[in-house]
Amino acid sequence: MKKKKPLTRSQNMARIKSKNTKPEIYIRKLLYKMGYRYRVNYSQLPGTSDIFILKYNTAIFVNGCFWHRHENCKIATFPKKYAEYWEKKFRRNVESDIEVRENLFEMDISVITIWECEVNRMRKNEDCRSIF
Repeated sequence: MKKKKPLTRSQNMARIKSKNTKPEIYIRKLLYKMGYRYRVNYSQLPGTSDIFILKYNTAIFVNGCFWHRHENCKIATFPKKYAEYWEKKFRRNVESDIEVRENLFEMDISVITIWECEVNRMRKNEDCRSIF
């Protein structure tokens, strides 16, 4: 693997979005086609869920495997450089996810987490692709 210059890596990282990612948009289109109506990035709940289905009182989080540390996933690699920084960052992300989930459960809101790798598999599946 070719090593990237710090400026190039910084530019790449700056382009990573937190809202309206491809996996999120895919799930939203799928839900809409199935007849579900929802709110996007619903900020009135802890954690600002990616999708909130009011009718079913359900928050859906479409998590990136790398950032949210999906266990035993190929995408959840660990950078070798600045390991201490990354470990702290990932730990904070995971702790925050747990805290948000607990807060939502206390509010009697169902929580669904969909992982990036699951969406990737769905996109490759012929049955799901025919919906679009």
